Amino acid sequence: MFGLKNSRQFGQKVDTDPQKISALLTRGVEEIFVRESLESKLKSGRRLRVKLGFDPTGEKIHIGRAITLWKLRAFQELGHQVVFVAGDFTARIGDPSDKLEKRPMLTTAEIKKNLATYKEQVGKIVDLGLAEFVFNSSWLSELNFAEVAELAESFSVQQMSARRNFKERFERGEEVSLREFLYPLMQGYDSVAVKADLEIGGFDQLFNLKAGRVIQRHFGLPEQDVLTTKMLVGTDGRKMSTSWGNVINITDAPADMFGKIMSIRDDLIETYFLLCTGTPEADIARVSARLKRGENPRNVKMDLARAVVSLYYGEAAAQKAALNFTSIFSEGKIPEDILEIEATGGVLLVDVLLSAGVVSSKTEFRRLVLEGAVSNASTGTDITDQFAKISSDLTLKIGKRRFIKIKSK
Repeated sequence: MFGLKNSRQFGQKVDTDPQKISALLTRGVEEIFVRESLESKLKSGRRLRVKLGFDPTGEKIHIGRAITLWKLRAFQELGHQVVFVAGDFTARIGDPSDKLEKRPMLTTAEIKKNLATYKEQVGKIVDLGLAEFVFNSSWLSELNFAEVAELAESFSVQQMSARRNFKERFERGEEVSLREFLYPLMQGYDSVAVKADLEIGGFDQLFNLKAGRVIQRHFGLPEQDVLTTKMLVGTDGRKMSTSWGNVINITDAPADMFGKIMSIRDDLIETYFLLCTGTPEADIARVSARLKRGENPRNVKMDLARAVVSLYYGEAAAQKAALNFTSIFSEGKIPEDILEIEATGGVLLVDVLLSAGVVSSKTEFRRLVLEGAVSNASTGTDITDQFAKISSDLTLKIGKRRFIKIKSK
């Protein structure tokens, strides 16, 4: 499924190999609409325009979102034209999909900050030399009020209200903003702007993806097919989401990524192998057999962590991360290869960790301190003061697997 071929090895001719098409349409796929149409197009040899869009609601892309990026890459390897849409405009509106409360509007400054390394991150998976990387503000910001009203005529209030997350919020008496109703119109118009033949997204995006078909029909264009991927459970057992902080980011350091994989529930091992690695399905079946025979899940999870880390950093980095993990948990050592931060003496520890992206908020830091999850790694002493200041060099341990070296200046 996953394999970083040289960019010039594909893209010139569309590959119609039946086995490759079958794998493309089955592994990690939740639903295809309309399957017969998409299969026919793929077998025809016509180069399709395949669209995937992300809103930059956070600075980092996690491995749950990367499932769709790898699927986009798979279409690219068959020779299709892939289009990545960075939702710098739709991020302002806020996607209500699978949200149980109103998503706050992001400011222009927040969006710009979140987008700073997006292209670089997407480029870890997709060959940007053969892809289109576009921003939806370039067309959505040009729509006038009359044009938005015309788009809105494509949907009824009843259709919007019937969406599960809206319905549940209505039943609880919670507010639903009119701007949230506009989101599917915007994403649907993206498909018009890029002339998509197919749109990929997570299963929670199904309503928005189908909206693209409605808006395309409104403009007299052929309706795109839709492919949704399975959703990945995060480190706390809920859907992996930047908003919840239960993520493993594709830019996490190898040791950090390895440790986070080792913390997932044992019953998720096979799912992670399927959705987050390029391990052949025949080998995943053998993983399942090992677990059923009663092998220690920790051993199997070590193989999983190596597979995930090697996908983004290579085999050598994966092996080093494995040795690092073993030294921490089996031998009680402080790892050598850890994040180093410089900080001015007297600055609040929480501010240092926030600016380095180690914690996502002061609330998260306070929770970690109250749970006894922050300590001086050299002495083993818990840090109990959430307003602690930097006074000297400090090697910090957060939770069971994260180490940060802070150098006072």
